[in-house]
Amino acid sequence: MPTDADDESLRYRRVLLKLSGEALLGDKAFGIDHGVLDQYAADVKQAVEAGAQVALVIGGGNIFRGVSPQGSQMSSRAHADYMGMLATMINGMALQDALERAGLQTRLVSAIEMNEIAEPFIRRRAIRHLEKGRVVVFGGGTGHPFFSTDTAAALRAAEIDAEVILKGTRVPGVFTADPETDQDAQRYESIFGGEVIQRDLKVMDLTAVTLAKESGLPLIVFDMNTPGTFTRILRGEPVGTTVHWDADAESVVLA
Repeated sequence: MPTDADDESLRYRRVLLKLSGEALLGDKAFGIDHGVLDQYAADVKQAVEAGAQVALVIGGGNIFRGVSPQGSQMSSRAHADYMGMLATMINGMALQDALERAGLQTRLVSAIEMNEIAEPFIRRRAIRHLEKGRVVVFGGGTGHPFFSTDTAAALRAAEIDAEVILKGTRVPGVFTADPETDQDAQRYESIFGGEVIQRDLKVMDLTAVTLAKESGLPLIVFDMNTPGTFTRILRGEPVGTTVHWDADAESVVLA
């Protein structure tokens, strides 16, 4: 359980961590790499033991996504999106299992009714789980088609009064261009959210970014595949890229 002494060392205590479904692929072409799951579970455990209250939103793109060549071939975008929501629940169950094998108490919460495997989303209950030191995994997206799991992350973060949204990716932050295809891309240490939209930097979709802005929630993008980075961010170390909403603050680009 978290202790008061631990809490004092953290800059962020209640956080929402967004993970993409693709992150669970690891080196696989399809499905779930349990080695990746175990590493993520170890990082979350380290954060909880440091005193953090951790909620997670998981995507489903490693299994199925509505906005994809497969999804676009379906007669209904809504139908494809509901299939994507089910994929997030599969990932949520796998993540829950990995967290519990790491010794953490968890609750899997679904935006769509699945009473046999998950709790329904009730805001006060979810917050109470966090206060008791349980890790809460939010699955099922927002429960509605046409909204991404990025939007679900921004929505749940606002609902549980999180202090920050953390987006774990496979690159160490937000860059001026795609660092996987452009060797000259430079990383931002911090950037104003309006620039993210103007430059179309693909940090999150427009709905998610707008919701984060309206909620006043900063967003930190970082490399989740580097062990220990999650807790370093919680302690306030300058890791990854911070997307802020102070229009007067300069954006900082690192060479």
